[in-house]
Amino acid sequence: MNKTADILCIGSVLWDVIGRSSRAMRQGSDVPGRITRLPGGVAMNIAMTLARFDMTPALLTALGRDAEGDELIAACKARGMITDTIYRSDDLPTDSYMAVEGANGLIAAIADAHSLEAAGSKILRPLNDGTLADTAHPYEGLIALDGNLTVELLTEIANSPALSKADLRVAPASPGKAERLLPFITAQRGTLYVNLEEAGLLCQTSFETSREAAIALLAKGAAQVLVTNGGSDASEGTRLEDGTADIISQTPPQVLVTRITGAGDTFMAAHIAAQARGADRETALKKALHAAATYVSGESV
Repeated sequence: MNKTADILCIGSVLWDVIGRSSRAMRQGSDVPGRITRLPGGVAMNIAMTLARFDMTPALLTALGRDAEGDELIAACKARGMITDTIYRSDDLPTDSYMAVEGANGLIAAIADAHSLEAAGSKILRPLNDGTLADTAHPYEGLIALDGNLTVELLTEIANSPALSKADLRVAPASPGKAERLLPFITAQRGTLYVNLEEAGLLCQTSFETSREAAIALLAKGAAQVLVTNGGSDASEGTRLEDGTADIISQTPPQVLVTRITGAGDTFMAAHIAAQARGADRETALKKALHAAATYVSGESV
């Protein structure tokens, strides 16, 4: 690698196929709209936003040695990302994601990340063979993870000696994969980025506010959490040495929502970038909420 990575983004890198309509939709709706095909996946979305904040992300993921994979590699390089760390499979196809969004929000989505799951620990080779780190020389930088990885692989990462000094930032990818973050709560490691629904799934209950959710996650064992609640409150919480919770909460800017897919990834990346630049907790949360609001409004972050 000719460039040095500011952060490692580990997880899904795939093609997003998104259908969007300006009309409200329900099951069975057939409406006019626009269909786009863009680089996506949680790790990719985070990396793209980090790159726009002048950070250099390296990607650890699995791509097929197919035309779709070649296109993604080219797209990543064009966006300033390091791709030498990507595992290329001869027998697994490049993953994809498909979603339909209406004026009333996300209608349905299917994430096909089977190749990433099948590749398993092969995507971590640069962290074990000395390319980026090994057991004797742990990686000490920022790492953004997503819940498209298997529970087994996430557990390995949470407890890996090669990552014992890393600053882990973890997102579940979707509510259906929220419980995959439990290894980081058990290990009391990392910063978890979740929405209100995902926090409820992790705690096996429901919450009215992000503050309530943050307090509960910290009590369960999480080291640090950021909980969003759509256009309502968002909270950042840190568990102190005496076991108490230090919580800050803010309300995001109110904007007209034109897109949803990728908003959480944008929030996470903006928060990481702000902290990497030395922002304090209040400022980092404010910048992340502003970036997410800008994104869902359809403007460029």
